[in-house]
Parts: sequence; C-alpha cells; structure tokens
Amino acid sequence: MAELIAAAFPGVLVTSDEPGEVLRDLARLCSGRNWNLVSWSADGNCEGGPTDPQSAVSALPNTGDGETPSLLAMVHPQRYFNSPELLAAVRTALAAGKTRRTHLILIQPTGELPPELRRDFATVAHPLPDRDELEAVARGVATEAGELPEPLTPVLDAAAGLTRGEAENAFALSLVRHGRLDPGPLWELKAKQLSAGGPLSLHRGGVGFDALGGMQALKVFCRTALTNGSPRAEAKGVLLLGPGGVGKSSFARALGREVDRPTLTLDVGGLMAGLVGATEENTRRALATVEAMAPCVLFVDEVERALAGTSGGAQDSGVSARLLGTLLSWLADRPAGVFVVCTANDASRLPPELTRSGRFDATFFLDLPGDEQRAGIWETYRERYGIAAGESTPADVGWTGAEIESCCRLSALLGVSLAEAATHVVPVSVSAAEPLAKLRRWASGRCLDAEAGGVFRPGDDSQSPDAPRRRTSRPAKQNHSLN
Repeated sequence: MAELIAAAFPGVLVTSDEPGEVLRDLARLCSGRNWNLVSWSADGNCEGGPTDPQSAVSALPNTGDGETPSLLAMVHPQRYFNSPELLAAVRTALAAGKTRRTHLILIQPTGELPPELRRDFATVAHPLPDRDELEAVARGVATEAGELPEPLTPVLDAAAGLTRGEAENAFALSLVRHGRLDPGPLWELKAKQLSAGGPLSLHRGGVGFDALGGMQALKVFCRTALTNGSPRAEAKGVLLLGPGGVGKSSFARALGREVDRPTLTLDVGGLMAGLVGATEENTRRALATVEAMAPCVLFVDEVERALAGTSGGAQDSGVSARLLGTLLSWLADRPAGVFVVCTANDASRLPPELTRSGRFDATFFLDLPGDEQRAGIWETYRERYGIAAGESTPADVGWTGAEIESCCRLSALLGVSLAEAATHVVPVSVSAAEPLAKLRRWASGRCLDAEAGGVFRPGDDSQSPDAPRRRTSRPAKQNHSLN
C-alpha cells in the first residue's frame, strides 16, 4: 500500500472481511509518514465530512495540495455503485488524484467493481492474521493465570485461517468451556465457518495409514516427503489416478491424520458462480484460507470433472479457462506447507497442463487391490459390521475396497450371509471393464505404481480384472525414499 500511494496511484481496492483492521493499518501507515487520512462509512462515521458517498468522493480532490498524499478510505461502498452519479464522481476524483495527490481507498469483502471502474483500481488483499497476530489476540483474551497453555502452538494452529474477530470469539468460547485456551472449540468453529456454503470443508482425526490396505509405495512416498524436513526442497503434492472405490479419497484423509495436519477438501465446482468476477473472487478467498491454514493437506476429488471444459469449447465466457489458469499458477507457486492431493478417475478428461512436471511431486496409479490387500480389507469391515470371522468370503476377484465394504454393510443390514449379500454387488471391474482397461493403458509408463513402486505396467492378461502387475524398477517389498 505504501508503494502504491508513493507511486501516486489514485485508486486502490482493498479486499478484506475486517474493515476495522484495514483502517487501523492505514492509520498507522499515514501517521508514520505524515499523510492525511479520512474515513467514510454508511453508518455516518465520516469524521466530520459529508455523510453521503457521492459528496464524500466529490470533496476528495479539494483535500490535496499536490505534495502530501491525502487518502479517503470508504468502507463497503459496493452497495452504492448502482448510482451513475457516484460512478461519475469517482472517475472525476481519480482523474484529479494524479495531480492533486489524492487517493480513493475502497475497502470491501470482494474484488468486484462496476465495469466502468474495473481497470482504474489497483487491488490489494488484506491478509488473514498470521500466528504472531493470533498470539497477540490470544494473550489479550486469556489474561488470568492458567488460561494460556504451554506450548501455545496447538491453539495457534487451530486458529489459523480465522479472522481476528472469529479467533477472539473462539478463544472466549474455549475459556467458557474449559477455563483455558483449548484447540477443540477453535477447530469446531473453523469447521462450521468453512462448511457454511463455501467451497472448503475441514476434516480432522479419523483413521491413519494402518486402517488402509495396500498402497505401500504411495504411503512411504508421501510420509517421507512430509516428514523428511529438507531445508532446500518443499513437498508439493501428488496426483492419484485410478478407478472409483480403490481408496483415493480415503488415502487423502488418512494422510492428514498420519502427518498431523488438517485436511481441507476443495470443491472446485463450488467455486463457479453466475455473476461476472464471482468465480475468480471465490477462488481467491478459498486459496487465501488454505494458505493461512498451512501446514495442511488440500484434497481435490475428481479434479477432471471439476475442470471439465477448461481446454476449450466451454460456453461460459472463459470462466472455466481462467479458473484453470488460476489453479495452475497457484499449484506451481503454492506457499510452503500446503500439500495437494488431487484424484482423478478418467485420464482422458484431465487438462494436459495439469499433468505437466512441476505441478505435483509424482503421479500414482491405484489399481484394483490384490489378494493380500483384499484379505486385509475384508478383515477390517468384518470387524466394523460385526460379521463372524468364520463366515466364508464370496468370490472377490476384481473387487475394490468400496465394494467389499458394501457387501459387509448389506450383510449386516439385510441379515444375510456374505455370499447372499454379494449377489447385490456389481464390481466396477465388470460394470466399467472397458474404461478400466483404457485407464490402465493410459497409466502404463506414465504413472508410478501405488502398491509396488516404480513405473506402473499392467499385467500381460489385460482382460483379467485381477491381473498381476509387472514391476520395472524395484521388488515389491522394497520401500523407496526421497533421500
């Protein structure tokens, strides 16, 4: 902001959900440089100036002397931009500001502006509070002995991604419930805030890798990448390709538990909006929240469906293409601490730009589980649904973990044997045999084997849903490391 004012930018748009914090920051900035600052808001708090927005903007050029910058900060002016008179006054003030050294600062939650003004304002995003600022808020709320835990890091991690006001409320709720600051109420509040109609949802806890059968090479790769602690290299993420039901989504959630990070699920389809500029604004806000919550795991499920049409032919005025461009740029330059797990069921619908080297650390193919993996999955779901260990298992060649769970659940639900419950299950290896074969052919030589490691190669018997896979790099039991 200081650079923009010093460079005589007449219009600056500040996006923030905390206008009070923006005004305080502007006041400190202007006080330190002897600049003039006047604020305006719709409640009449105008520091003696005009109460209507048009008059306030029209008076701005008269406050400048051509040398010392004079700033007019307007809080939430977007509600008034349907007035052609106000738009004309803004354009006049911007034209005069270049010589009078006057600056119009708009503070609003979104970056949306009328078409007449869209190219006249430089945009600055006011960031969510970092951990140092959250610690100051926590110490301001918890003032009695014993209310601040040591260390304070778990509380600050739980508060990351909240605004200052939200964090203050969560800290106060924690004191009421526990008599001290505790991460629980903060995670609870954050989960509710994210799920309130936004494209992000929060997942914590649940099962770790021990509850997931197979995927040994994938588990080792991700665990090593996130715990190796290299001072020079930062883990970016993985792209998981495979048929539905093989555990891609379960892996993404278990990974967060395994490395003690929250898992954020991004609904890319939820970013799309009908209003001009709304999709870009939703994307900006979602990614800003993800960055504020780092370190975390970001999970994007069925990314090929979410980005369908971005490679051309979409009838949405280019919104999908711009969304893809924003995501690709962010994936290439994402901040430290954000590990992205994207899953896909159909390689043919993946934008080629997404699979380019540098977006992810590796691309893994998750095939149908083998005999040993299926046996472990049966054991897990027998115990979960109370099925006797001695009951025989139905023929399960070509079954996924989701289909094994469905069989056990139907057995418990209908009160029938596993064999009878299996008659209600049609495995994906049968219902989608052709797409599965096509997916395996695409993955051959392009992806790593999530189970055995090395480059994935389908078995010689491509018609068999449970065909063995040929390994090209290392034996099945040998784990690999990033070191």
